[in-house]
Order: sequence, then structure tokens, then C-alpha cells
Amino acid sequence: MSAIKDITLAQYGYDKINWIKSYMPILNIINDEFSVTQPFKGKKISMAIHLEAKTAYLAMTLRSGGAEVYVTGCNPLSTQDDVAAALVKEGFEVNAWRGVNDEEYATHLKTTLSLCPHVMIDDGGDLTELLHDECKSYAANLIGGCEETTTGIHRLFMREKQGRLEFPMIDVNDADCKHLFDNRYGTGQSTLDGIINTTNLMIAGKTVVIAGYGWCGKGIAMRMKGMGGVVVVTEIDPVKAIEAVMDGFTVMPMDKAAEIGDVFITVTGCCDVIRSEHFKMMKDGVILANSGHFDVEIDKKALAEQAVEISQRKPNIMGYRMKDGRILNLMAEGRLVNLAAGNGHPAEIMDMSFAIQAKSLEYLIKQGGKLENKVYQVPKEIDNNVAELKLQSMNINIDKLTPEQEEYIGW
Repeated sequence: MSAIKDITLAQYGYDKINWIKSYMPILNIINDEFSVTQPFKGKKISMAIHLEAKTAYLAMTLRSGGAEVYVTGCNPLSTQDDVAAALVKEGFEVNAWRGVNDEEYATHLKTTLSLCPHVMIDDGGDLTELLHDECKSYAANLIGGCEETTTGIHRLFMREKQGRLEFPMIDVNDADCKHLFDNRYGTGQSTLDGIINTTNLMIAGKTVVIAGYGWCGKGIAMRMKGMGGVVVVTEIDPVKAIEAVMDGFTVMPMDKAAEIGDVFITVTGCCDVIRSEHFKMMKDGVILANSGHFDVEIDKKALAEQAVEISQRKPNIMGYRMKDGRILNLMAEGRLVNLAAGNGHPAEIMDMSFAIQAKSLEYLIKQGGKLENKVYQVPKEIDNNVAELKLQSMNINIDKLTPEQEEYIGW
């Protein structure tokens, strides 16, 4: 039985879902295709993913393909309660609400796995961890799963390296049609949206410190520069640091950046990126935000220990007053600001990412348990097909090789 906050919110959720459907042409095509081909007939799917309108449409698309689908969130603050209510009205099993505590979050994950899925979608790796530990019995039917995000992929590769991965997983995050667009353009825009809409402050003229220059960091830097921000990048990878410099940004250690930043955004996937010593250097009024999956990049414990007063300044912003009177503003409890304080990635971007998810799950079902227990890249034909559908939806045509050209380059 579903566990959500308020079923009476369903109509608002329907409105959101119907709106985004108009801007997800690839998933519309796949939904129609699945309705005919029924690739998931008789199969069960568990999903732990940021529960909002675009995710809901992915769940609906999978059910159109014949699946029984259980859904939960993958972050305590990223669930939209009206969307969860709409899914329940549609007959889905949903266990999620915004603001769950750790115990409730764990219970929701376990309930979502309790149907013993044939395939699953994970975002951050929490379902995968449970299926290797407390919920091993729920993996009885499991063919494999898909992982959506960088943090979850890091956890998967660690398991694979240690020989502790007990079922095959597809690395959706590193598909070209995911990370080149979702991580870069999606994270860039949605992080900017979350910060601007929550703070009602301008970016122009401010020094924006971005910790991490992977694809997500690149996207955020691009957007902050476009809004007139003076962008500073901190990195541990020498190659990425050079790339940031050649893209026109200033690179320095966080020890130096902490003194000059007005807005700080962590997007590394690592812990304790902004620490106790950094808080002591920061200006009065700084904005602290995280776009990484877990709330570990900004050391909230150290921040609280240094503060003499903690108060909510407005929704999704907590003010930490230091002994010298400075106030440091932490957004969304240090959780991913683009979803906890915003609406997440644009529909057109998630159309591509969720098309990759849907087709990758279909691929797993077709493999029927033949894959080894390791991490697989998304097959190139799936990536290319999604790209072709995206171009088609944009009314863009591209060249094709002539037979002579194919022979020349050995295709």
C-alpha cells in the first residue's frame, strides 16, 4: 500500500505531468512503441529516482510497456508531493514524501524493492546497496539495473573493482545522450534556477566559486558566466583544472577561493569539500549550495558547531550566524539545490536521459540474464537512436556518409 503525504494534491501533479509531456517528444514516441511491443509484460520494476513530473512520466511509459512499477524518491528533499499523489491516483505503488527522515527514507526504499523486481532504476546507488545487504532476498528475480548519476556510478565501480557486484548494471550516466546534455546543460540551468528563484539575488558581479569541473561543473560555470558572474573553479584533477583555465575561468584552491567567493556551489561527488577552515574565511552573506547527489560536500556539522545562532531566513535557506556577526547562508540543507530548492532539469533534457533509461531497461530484459555481474556502458545503438529522435523532434537533418566515404574510412 502506498505511503505519500496528501492524495488531495493529485490534480496539481497531473497538471505538471501533462505539461512536461508536451515537451518530451522522445519519451512520447517510446511510450507509443512500448504500448504495442509490451517489452515488460509480466515484469516488475523498482525505481528510486528524484520523484517529480518527468520521473512520473518515465514510470508511466514503463507501465505502458506492461510493467508493474513501484516508485520512491532517492533524496529526502527532492520528492514533489503532488506528483507522488498523481501517481497513486494512476494506480502506482508510491512510497515517498518530501522531508522524510533517515528511517522513513530507508523504509521507503525497502518497500519499493519488496515486489522483487526483474529490473530496477537507481539514482545514487541506495537500491543497489540494499540489494547487496539487507534486501538480498528481494533480488531473487533480478536481471539487472540502470544507474542514473555520477555518485551511483562511483559506488558501482568500487563494487566491481572489489569483486562485490552481484548483478549486472548499466551505466546510464556515461551515455553520451545523458552526461553531455543532462549533466552539463541540465545541471547548469537547474542549479542556476534553484539559486536565483530561492534567493531572489542577482549573479552579475558576484564571485561564484564552483568546486569540481566535471560535466556538471562545466554546465554550472557556463551558466554563471552567462549571467555575469565572475567564476572561480576549484579542482583536484590537473587535466580538468587546465581545461577550466582554457575555458576562461580562474582556478585556485578552496583555501584561497573561500576568502573571495560570494556564492559557493559544490558538485564533486566527494565529502567535506567546504570545511571548517573555509567557513572561518568567508564573507558575511555568502550563499552555500550543493548540486552533488548527497549532502556531504558542505560540512554541515562543522558549520553548525561554529555558529552561535541558526535560523531559517526564508524557505530553503538557513542562516548560520558566526561569533563575529557574519551570516553564512546554507541552501536546502546542503542537499542538491536544483531539486530540493527547484524543479530539477528541464523537460527537454530529461527526455533524452529517460529515453536512455527506458531503452536500457528494455535491453536488459532482452538479454534475459546473459550478462555478467559487471558495469556495462549503454549500447551505442541506443545512444545513437535517442540522438536521432532528438534531432527529428527539433526538425534538424544531418549529413550521411556516401558508400565511397564509408569505404574510405573503413565503415
